[in-house]
Amino acid sequence: MPNLLRRTVLCATVAATIVAAPLVSVTTAVANPAGTGLVISEAYLKGGSANAFYKEKFVEIANPTATPVSLAGWSLQYRSATATGNFSVSALEGTVPANGTFLVSMAGNGGANAVGAALPAADDTASINPSGTTGTLALSDGAGPLALPAGPVANGTPGVVDLLGYGASNTYEGTVRTVPGVNNVPNGLTRSGTTDTDVNGADFSVTETLTPRNAAGETGGATPADPEPTDPGTPAGPAEAVTIAQLQGTGTASPYVGKRVVTDGVVTAVYATGGLNGYTVQTAGTGGAIDLATHTASDAVFVFSAATAGSVAIGDAVRLTGTVAEYDGLTELEVASTADVERLPAAGVVQPVPATLTLPRTDAQRESLESMLVAPQGDYTVADNYTTNQYGEIALAAGTKRLVQPTEVARPGSAEYAAVVADNAARKVVLDDGASTNFLPRVDQSQAAREIPVSWLTQGPVTVGAAATFSKPVVLDYRNDAWKFQPTRPITGATPAADLPASFSDVRTAAPEDVGGDLKLAGFNVLNYFPTTGDQLTGCKYFVDRAGNPLTVNSGCNARGAANADDLERQQVKIVKAINALGADVVSLEEIENSAAFGQDRDAAVATLVAALNRATGQDTWAYAKSPAKLAANEDVIRLALIYKKDRVAPTGESTILTDSDVFQRQPVADAFRPVGGTAADDFLVIANHFKSKGSGIGENADQGDGQGASNADRVRQAQALATFSTSMQQQYGTDRVFLIGDFNAYSEEDPMVVLRDAGYTDLAPAEDSSEYSYVFSGLSGSLDHVLASPAALAAVTGVDIWNINSTESVGLEYSRHNVNVSDLYRDDVYRASDHDPILVGFDLAEDETPTPGDGETPAPGTGTTPAPGTGVGQAPAAPSASSLTGANRGGVTAPASARAGETITVGVGSALAGQRVSVWLYSDPVLLGTAVVAADGTVRVTIPPSTATGQHRLAVTAADGSLVGWTDIRIDPATGELAFTGAELTGGLVAALLLLAAGTGLVVARRRRAARTD
Repeated sequence: MPNLLRRTVLCATVAATIVAAPLVSVTTAVANPAGTGLVISEAYLKGGSANAFYKEKFVEIANPTATPVSLAGWSLQYRSATATGNFSVSALEGTVPANGTFLVSMAGNGGANAVGAALPAADDTASINPSGTTGTLALSDGAGPLALPAGPVANGTPGVVDLLGYGASNTYEGTVRTVPGVNNVPNGLTRSGTTDTDVNGADFSVTETLTPRNAAGETGGATPADPEPTDPGTPAGPAEAVTIAQLQGTGTASPYVGKRVVTDGVVTAVYATGGLNGYTVQTAGTGGAIDLATHTASDAVFVFSAATAGSVAIGDAVRLTGTVAEYDGLTELEVASTADVERLPAAGVVQPVPATLTLPRTDAQRESLESMLVAPQGDYTVADNYTTNQYGEIALAAGTKRLVQPTEVARPGSAEYAAVVADNAARKVVLDDGASTNFLPRVDQSQAAREIPVSWLTQGPVTVGAAATFSKPVVLDYRNDAWKFQPTRPITGATPAADLPASFSDVRTAAPEDVGGDLKLAGFNVLNYFPTTGDQLTGCKYFVDRAGNPLTVNSGCNARGAANADDLERQQVKIVKAINALGADVVSLEEIENSAAFGQDRDAAVATLVAALNRATGQDTWAYAKSPAKLAANEDVIRLALIYKKDRVAPTGESTILTDSDVFQRQPVADAFRPVGGTAADDFLVIANHFKSKGSGIGENADQGDGQGASNADRVRQAQALATFSTSMQQQYGTDRVFLIGDFNAYSEEDPMVVLRDAGYTDLAPAEDSSEYSYVFSGLSGSLDHVLASPAALAAVTGVDIWNINSTESVGLEYSRHNVNVSDLYRDDVYRASDHDPILVGFDLAEDETPTPGDGETPAPGTGTTPAPGTGVGQAPAAPSASSLTGANRGGVTAPASARAGETITVGVGSALAGQRVSVWLYSDPVLLGTAVVAADGTVRVTIPPSTATGQHRLAVTAADGSLVGWTDIRIDPATGELAFTGAELTGGLVAALLLLAAGTGLVVARRRRAARTD
């Protein structure tokens, strides 16, 4: 099987281009047809992959002149094949010798498991990470990022000394240099001499002979490993008789590699079709209950033999003669011909039985079972289905929980982070289909596999989070750097469900959970929803279905979505059904077309989607918050938007886009909403966000290896800017009940979320023992999408739900995969409308209000604002008598020595009361300022009534049972000058309801509702 094609970025938006910066000021470079300047002479970009020549990627720079050339101030740059924004930059240093070469190395694929030989000592190391198959490399005599338009690069382009567009890149000199094969097909690119005609297709050729040479003249040569093993010839010499356990040995590799052996076994699995070209044999009578403490060598081996796979059957007893080999970590016996297979009498042969045990947690334990028949015991949960529609494999997690992104639940670098990494590795195993079929071949490959019904998905949905139940034995083997369960025969989508070794529970939900509340807010990523389809533009290239019909834009133009109206309709119907089914009153949209990029009204795409939503409801249900007059410069081609139900809420004013920060590619948009028939006291503010993706970055934005991905520094700056913007918007719109919502491209314990948490916001999505996350990447679940609430908003929250309809479903269900396989998995339902899941929040505005203070009265029982002792609801607290405020009862309560009427202050009651409800009173006359749950730091926040008389007062705190916690003196000063914003509306001397800023209250409610789920 070829190496798995994995997503190299976390969001669909990583394909989004970075806003182009001005070109750096550098000298103008020209082509060198006579070979008179520096050129890229070799590029090997598949380093470390299966069958690789070298562990690392490299670029060799040649100097054909008689003068050394310093690279000080120069850079090596890279841009992905479909991007049109800035290149990623890696500064160069050193000197290219006269008539010599200079070797620049880059990290290879595979990490610690990288394949290939070591390079000669590199002269410099670059931080860029080029694709092995398609992209654009540039040698620049400047240090700043190049910003080149797609298409051929003109001779004399400033900053471009040499450029190589390869694969299907949209940027190139003359013509692109095509590259055959995926990463495990070994080849590289080499220039003939040092001639530069400015035509990549002519100057470079694809080769399997590479000679990287550094400035010292040291060189290396490598020849490829076979992409797949081939049947060996019959080697000379006698075969040594061994048992299968001896052949396997107790280490990771067989002690008999390269030797000719003869061994006996019983055939337990046959893969005569599907590409594995072999079968497994196991020592007779082995298996059953196995003690891994004493079982140190496997009793089975994979036999690689296309010549004999069709002549054996499960249950045959055989004597095999062949050569032992290790292929990508799997021990094999290579058998050349039927002459090397001897049938043994069946009489007296005890058939092996499946080993009955739970998944071993260590590689060593699994190695002792390699190629053996097993009957998996215990629980298994679907962890990933991203490659199921391409390679017919499903990632599983042993146990009842998914595999989780470490930074979703633990801080980077912490011991808890390391524990999650280790647990993920210990619980992961892949359920394969007994074949190496690629159901999605490239257009330059045979398309026959598209006519084979795709495995597993054809028989029914396979959803992340579903339970996998095994009904038949499987073989445990190791392929493509992963431990796998193989069925004992190849399967396809045509295999009857009853013949499959595993089945899956149905964990789909037709609607989100009831989150309660008077109003509901949701966030929805609409997966590059572009009504400007590719066929409306010029230069677009497409992904196509099995008939060659365009589906989605691949490259060549600024459209990112559907290829034509039919594809748009397939995309739109899923999005419309999902949004209408949410039941939300306000929805934040991410990844929607910015129609201004196509010369249209900026809101054209949003208006198109709203019209489709209204057609589906049969009435004028939805509207959108119109773009403001003031826009940001250099907007991306995707944007954020807010839509709302007209009979439920209305904007209180024009929306606002953050325009004074240069750290955003997709600028946040804010607007306040008021319930229909409500007052200013009911207003709530929504700020929609889409932070920078994790896909690429240089310098401080390079991937630091701490699990947070690339561009974390930019996301931290975006979080800081958002917090400032939110404060400004609260002042502008006159409410501190604010929700920050959207795709933050950061998991819950990553730095940007900590910035917002430290700024006083609470993330509503994470919950203890949660099984709901908004995104799945590389088999790990976590939430990139969040709703964060200010303290005032948090107090109103009644429930939260992540509706798992997108991230948990196979990508094969998307509109973009319509008819790519003979089993067309597309349906016009809500499932896989996007790759991110929507989050729904319910909140009650009425329960967030407290009675107007200042009249000396406590709220009436049953209002929901003053809890009874020990219950938090229903009974008004009693004010302590003024006579109790004595020196003996002063306690440890703290507050500012002075404050002004209308100001919000912090009251300290001590961390010993954290999590308990208290009431705060103001004397001379006892005025209840409010009740609150004490925060973890031992504080609560209250607002001094604007009508409070100046002079000396006492501030007292009582516990839920009415006992006095303590008191302190506080002076109320004249309110001269402008008050700091408090969230109370002070108009014409009228006092709106005071908002108690109590961190923690709403989160308890939300978690309680989340925990009530039974599915």
